[in-house]
Amino acid sequence: MMFQLSYFSQQYKEKTGEQHKMMNNIFSSKDYRVWLSEIKSRIAASRIHAARSLNKELIKLYWDIGKSIIESQSKHKWGQSIVEKLSQDLAGEYENLRGFSPDNLWRMRMFYLSYKDQPKLARLVPEIPWGHNVLIMQKVKEIKAKEYYLRSSAEFGWSRNVLLNQIKADAYELSLKKKQHNFEKALPVHLAEQADESLKSVYNLDFLGITRPVLERELEKRIVEKIKNFILELGAGFSFIGNQYRVELDGDEYFVDLLFFNRTLRCLVAIELKTGDFKPEYAGKMDFYLHLLNDTVKLKDENPSIGIILCAQKKNIIVEYALRCAKNPVGVAEYKLTRKLPADLKKYLPSEKDLIAQVIEEMKDK
Repeated sequence: MMFQLSYFSQQYKEKTGEQHKMMNNIFSSKDYRVWLSEIKSRIAASRIHAARSLNKELIKLYWDIGKSIIESQSKHKWGQSIVEKLSQDLAGEYENLRGFSPDNLWRMRMFYLSYKDQPKLARLVPEIPWGHNVLIMQKVKEIKAKEYYLRSSAEFGWSRNVLLNQIKADAYELSLKKKQHNFEKALPVHLAEQADESLKSVYNLDFLGITRPVLERELEKRIVEKIKNFILELGAGFSFIGNQYRVELDGDEYFVDLLFFNRTLRCLVAIELKTGDFKPEYAGKMDFYLHLLNDTVKLKDENPSIGIILCAQKKNIIVEYALRCAKNPVGVAEYKLTRKLPADLKKYLPSEKDLIAQVIEEMKDK
């Protein structure tokens, strides 16, 4: 009897061990990892959808409250104190809900006034969080600029800090500067339009924290260290492949500073960094790299590779002539490292207090 129990026990252990081994093989298989990744993506997409739906409902609620405050004040001739009273009553009724402070109720009122006669903008405001809307209301005055920041925040998924940095960097004003590229000559019409939209005339690299001249390799290193910020600055659809990306021709090696893939354009995007003025030979070098990428790296179902030359400064006429010879699509843009004045120069300028005192003194003399 003991022998039989021992035998069956051994058989059970062996069978259980085989089952564990089989399950471990399944769990570590590529099929399971792909399936798990799909499930995670669905969960993430569902959570994002739920958050967006919740945000839209919140924005609609704040819009309605702001409208009601305006209409009630006008109808009943109520003064400012009504907002304080409304805040107290709502806070008392909904103790677990935030957002009904007097300041926020005034923001709702301003929110409605800002967009009630702007139907185009009113359709955009539910696409971004309330804090983003408040920031744009407070910091941006021009209608076209508001539209730019509303649309960009929604499209690129800017955080509030990124949005604030973009506003401080005058991203809207920079977007109006003429873009320089040969996309219309080197690409089909539909791709040329999309590529033009994906290119900026000036890129703000203030997040790198560079306040002194640096070598190109140092600039590249800083960008790679903060690649997430750089991708946000590039815009929607960019995925980072690598830096100093190696391509080979007839035994010789060549290295692309930064290589990306753009999901919207479905093409490789090579970026070359230049810390000085644009030079005509940069266009030829980029054109050469794009030929190599198209022949050795690009997949058959992908669109032709695009090149972007980022330089500290450029003369438009020089760029225009240089791009005439390029066969592949190449864009040339400037970058700005910082809007802050370096400390070694700042000490030579008068302070704000000194300037005010000087102006007052001059007014006295007149």
